[in-house]
Amino acid sequence: MKSDLHPTYEKAVVQCTCGSVFETRSTTQDIRIGICSDCHPFFTGEQRFVDTAGRVDKFAKRYGDSSERRKIKKPKLSDLKG
Repeated sequence: MKSDLHPTYEKAVVQCTCGSVFETRSTTQDIRIGICSDCHPFFTGEQRFVDTAGRVDKFAKRYGDSSERRKIKKPKLSDLKG
């Protein structure tokens, strides 16, 4: 067996954006997360938006509204052969 194959497994400090800090074990020492069990709506029972801009809105903003493209009719293959 090869020696020193696996990374070191040490204590890690996890910090959430809500301010919650807890310790766990990981290969990295400092872990920063956006949401944890102290502030996640599933665990708190609160109904609030975690993501202010939805995924569909982000997609529409980035690539434009697709409703205009859907209105344009594509020519059929039989029309092209003439």
